[in-house]
Amino acid sequence: MVKPLLQVLLTIGWSFLGVILIYAGVQLFDALSPTDYRAEIRKGNVAAGLVMGAVILAIAAVVVAVLSS
Repeated sequence: MVKPLLQVLLTIGWSFLGVILIYAGVQLFDALSPTDYRAEIRKGNVAAGLVMGAVILAIAAVVVAVLSS
C-alpha cells in the first residue's frame, strides 16, 4: 500500500508534468500557426480567443488521456 504522503507527492508530480505538457503543446501550436493569436486576442478578437480556448482544451484532453493510462 502506498503511503498517503507519497501519494500526494506523486499526484503533485504528475500534475506538474501535465501542466508542462499542455504549455509545450500550446507553444508548439503558436509556432506552427501562421496567425498570431495572442496579438489578435489583445486586440479584442473574440474568435481568436475561442480558437485558443479550444486548442488548450483539446491538448489538455490528450494529455489527460495519456497520463491516466
